[in-house]
Amino acid sequence: MKTIFQHIQGDKAIWAVVALLALFSFLPVYSASSNLAYLYGDGSTLPFLLKHFAHLLLGFAILYGVHKIPYHYFRGLSIIALPIVIVLLIITLSEGATIDGANASRWIRIPFVGVTFQTSVLASVVLLTYVARYLSRIKDKDVTFKETLLPLWVPVFLVLGLILPANLSTAAIIFAMVVMLVFVGGYPWKYMMIILGAGALMLTLFVLTAKAFPGVFPNRVDTWMSRIDNFTNDEDTEADYQIEKAKIAIASGGITGLGPGKSIQKNFLPQSSSDFIYAIIVEEFGLLGGLFLLFLYLFLLFRLVIVAYKATSVFGRLLVIGVGLPIVFQALINMGVAVELFPVTGKTLPLISSGGSAIWVTCMALGMVLSVSAKREIVKKESQEENPLDILSEAI
Repeated sequence: MKTIFQHIQGDKAIWAVVALLALFSFLPVYSASSNLAYLYGDGSTLPFLLKHFAHLLLGFAILYGVHKIPYHYFRGLSIIALPIVIVLLIITLSEGATIDGANASRWIRIPFVGVTFQTSVLASVVLLTYVARYLSRIKDKDVTFKETLLPLWVPVFLVLGLILPANLSTAAIIFAMVVMLVFVGGYPWKYMMIILGAGALMLTLFVLTAKAFPGVFPNRVDTWMSRIDNFTNDEDTEADYQIEKAKIAIASGGITGLGPGKSIQKNFLPQSSSDFIYAIIVEEFGLLGGLFLLFLYLFLLFRLVIVAYKATSVFGRLLVIGVGLPIVFQALINMGVAVELFPVTGKTLPLISSGGSAIWVTCMALGMVLSVSAKREIVKKESQEENPLDILSEAI
């Protein structure tokens, strides 16, 4: 054990929280996968548990590998990765694979491997890293909106425009994180108002276009509108089925829960091992289990703030905020959906829900945060931190 701790670097509290979340995830995933086992398997939940274990194992390998990379290398890597991500999003939008009847434009199937990957989650980390890099370059400089339009906002709206048709919630979260990041990075307020207006206009035009030509994006706008209507409407409808079952599960849990593996609503609640796994957790572990999980995410948020505050460069500070905070933000949204604080969004619970691409990209983002906390960089001014990737970044 001592040998293991010698090889990991960075904030030990973040390592501990990630490990606790990963270990805890096996219980609800194993339990909630029973309905999937009967629907798509032979009734055994063991294959789903082993699949989740494989996802976490690869995720921790990514986490370990990324946290060993000096974080200032991510500046240049974001320049290289952004065009690749844009190409992947175009492929996903045009040739996305259907997963258990879910929207066909969120995943791509990796050839020869048979593994599906949700490209929007990778695009989120790459884009926010790119934005953090650009903001660190213009920090304390007087820039005009015209100067920032091409290098900053064109890539942002291009990525969002490719994600929006299939995944409104992800596009909205990314846009909110970008706005938060540019605010923290000191971007002028008057320019931010222009961007917020442009974002609202872009969404309005898309909705109107989808309504006028329903064959282009079939059912997507109708799905969003129905989710919002169901959230604001008190009348019981068939579309409220998921939320109603989630609330029954939470109410059945009480203070201490029914016990591990004893959930009843897992047999009726769709996406019980992913989108609505928090409801199953509360049903089996009660209010105490739900609050403990909430505490872990809030503690992770606290440690992210500490790492950002102690970062020795502007880029490091913005990188932690950009790739770290969305993890906690997504967790709070997932929990809020389960208790009907938010409309259904389809967002998973980070490191808890089953699913490969979400776990892998979350681990990659946490590895980047741990790289910053490890302080492996040479302590110089940011402009003096030159390496081949940084030179490429400066040239572009």
